[in-house]
Amino acid sequence: MKKNVIYLFVILLFASCSNSTDLDFPSSSYNPEEWLIPIEEIRDGGPGRGGIPAIDNPVFIGANANYISDDDLVIGIIKGNEIKAYPHIVMDWHEIVNDNDVGGSPVTINYCPLTGTAFGWDGVVNGQATTFGVSGLLYNSNLILFDRNTGSNWSQLKLECVNGALMGDLPQTISVVETKWGVWKNMFPSTKVLSLNTGFNRDYGQYPYGDYITNNDFLLFNVNPANDALPRKERVYAIIDNTITRAYRFEDFIGGKTIKETFNGKTHLIVGNSDIINAFTLSGPYLDLDFQYNYNDTEEFFSDNEGNKWNIFGEAIEGPRTGEKLTISKSVVSYWFAIAAFYPNPEIYSE
Repeated sequence: MKKNVIYLFVILLFASCSNSTDLDFPSSSYNPEEWLIPIEEIRDGGPGRGGIPAIDNPVFIGANANYISDDDLVIGIIKGNEIKAYPHIVMDWHEIVNDNDVGGSPVTINYCPLTGTAFGWDGVVNGQATTFGVSGLLYNSNLILFDRNTGSNWSQLKLECVNGALMGDLPQTISVVETKWGVWKNMFPSTKVLSLNTGFNRDYGQYPYGDYITNNDFLLFNVNPANDALPRKERVYAIIDNTITRAYRFEDFIGGKTIKETFNGKTHLIVGNSDIINAFTLSGPYLDLDFQYNYNDTEEFFSDNEGNKWNIFGEAIEGPRTGEKLTISKSVVSYWFAIAAFYPNPEIYSE
């Protein structure tokens, strides 16, 4: 525990030295009638609004980057002709990257290190381009962002604006995947990766939260409800479908697997291995296809009985359906305790 305290002290020290230009959190926003989440369960993380500085001018380099190992986790995105990766070793310290050029449009990549959850959000909100910052507040141990246009607060894992002028609005999500750097660059060797040239002085080779990732007894903040069906820090892949949430364990995908199953009135295809999983909502002609896992360190990740080859984002890259795209299911990789707190009683897939 001593080591954990030291790391947290370092975070707060850096935060106090931040050059953030974000506005102070308005005290009026603590009015419980102005929040969509229980105000008594909102926690102040310590650094304050903007104390953990978002990266607003990201710099990228090629896949030959030497500061990241093959086993390091990254958040990967493809949009238009842009292929980019955002390493956890950087995101752990900043949590938000406002990237103004992902396929010609702005995208906010946000990552919460306390819940292990990552999303891509469209940078146009309510018809206006905006950027996001770290509010310093947490709900169920999860990141609350704020948009800089209105100062409204957004719950990351709830996927909703929970306070402010845009309260009740939903972010427009952009599909991302989370996997090891070695897997990502084998799939997409032309990828760019976020560099360490962030404009901030951080020890990017050092994880800032001690043994938090591996210690199931170590939570910085309590969550409600708690669910002990799986180890708290086990990373799971979860499909979020309105009132139904279904979790898939990476250990069930060792060696590679495809699963086609129907729940909540929709048919989903889940494809993955122990390093990466993605899911797609099937409809129309795709319902009758027979899909097979087919990854061999290239962009092709799975195939079907028509002879089509598909990548991890569900795009047909070869075969009669070349250029067609499957609909990606609303989903996220998360620590078990977090997905179970935000979406209570998730179903756990079992064979």
